[in-house]
Amino acid sequence: MNIALMSHDNKKDLMVQFCTAYAGILSQHQLYATNTTGHMVSDATGLDIHCFFSCAHGGAQQIGARISYNEIDLVLFFNDPNSEALAGEVNYISRLCDRNNIPYASNIATAEMLVLGLARGDLDYRTALHSSSFPIV
Repeated sequence: MNIALMSHDNKKDLMVQFCTAYAGILSQHQLYATNTTGHMVSDATGLDIHCFFSCAHGGAQQIGARISYNEIDLVLFFNDPNSEALAGEVNYISRLCDRNNIPYASNIATAEMLVLGLARGDLDYRTALHSSSFPIV
């Protein structure tokens, strides 16, 4: 499965902690992230992560394009509800996930449920969508 990781500045450490805790599950999937989040998680966990641009330089749009083409199966975007800095990007990604029926978590509680479901096979239906598609480069 292709998993996108994104987080507000105030939530990057939380994303690192989350990915450290669930590295065993996440390592079995292809991970994609915005630049800063991806490098922080990769440095802390050793997970192989393809990094797009930072959110400020178009990373949300890069991930959004892949969501639009159903190339992403799960999005973890740890949102800081007290920050308006990336409110547009959060709304953009959330709406794309809703349009394409892609599981989306904006907080650690929901992310934990999705990752544990992923480990149980609850999201295996998404792999059928990629049987004839090309991998993300």
